[in-house]
Amino acid sequence: MSLPPPSSGLNPEQRLQIVGITGVALAVFLFFRFIPTGTNLNHMDFRVSGKNSVDFCDPANPQFIPVLAARSPVKMTLKTEDAPRTGEPLWVTLLLVTAAGKPIANEDLLVMHAKKLHLLITDPTLTEYQHVHPEPTRRPGEWRFLFTPRLGGRYRFFADFTPVATARSLYANADLEVEGVRRSIGHVVGVLPAWTAEQDGYRFTLEPAALPVRARQAADLKFRVKKTDGGIVPLEPVMEAYAHLVAFDASRSGFAHLHPMDTDLSRRLDAIQPQLAFKITIPEAGRYVIWAQVNLAGSEVFVPFWFDVAP
Repeated sequence: MSLPPPSSGLNPEQRLQIVGITGVALAVFLFFRFIPTGTNLNHMDFRVSGKNSVDFCDPANPQFIPVLAARSPVKMTLKTEDAPRTGEPLWVTLLLVTAAGKPIANEDLLVMHAKKLHLLITDPTLTEYQHVHPEPTRRPGEWRFLFTPRLGGRYRFFADFTPVATARSLYANADLEVEGVRRSIGHVVGVLPAWTAEQDGYRFTLEPAALPVRARQAADLKFRVKKTDGGIVPLEPVMEAYAHLVAFDASRSGFAHLHPMDTDLSRRLDAIQPQLAFKITIPEAGRYVIWAQVNLAGSEVFVPFWFDVAP
């Protein structure tokens, strides 16, 4: 006597429901998988394997990015029609491509902090810092921006951007030689560390939670602005934040781009002495500078803080 086949416990109507749900789930997956994003690049175009590759940084614990030592899937080159000279405005053409030579155009990047492409620029002595935003041209992968150097020497340009295909921050760098009066590199060693600075009637303070700042240990920072006459500080947002901090090491091997821990622009800051919290982790001991960028009554102000990082 043969036994009847085991029952699955599901009647035909239940089986039909399961098939229908599975089909809908598969259709939704395929829709989002192949929906057009506007970019012709994919995740594999930005893949880097092996050691010393550029890795995504945790926004809650931003770290110093060793851009020169890291392997990047992106190449950046700079081109000018005229020789760059101190004090002369100059249009610079920037070409951004993948390691395979594919152009990285406007539609290939996400808007981050109000812009798609951020350039962090500094001279060899780190005494000048500029933050500019190139605009795309009609040629894919080509971007242009206006640059006016104040000093002579080999300027370094760090690019900070986020491809649509990865939604992860990536970085690149290039140098540009500028003709003109040069400052001695010894200036970097000779400048005195200071966590306060006065400029244009304002006192700026960057206060670490603990001193000294130590390598490979997260450091909490408090940034404050105060008018020297005690008046109201007209602090306004810049790139979707009340302040931006950028750190460089003495050899300009990389940078850290820091944003306030509190990102709610609707929250009113103290009008007399606004304060913002930042966090940073620096991997190596040595001399560093943090440039603060703020918007005071519609005018952007840049302030440097020099400091030493202990082992």
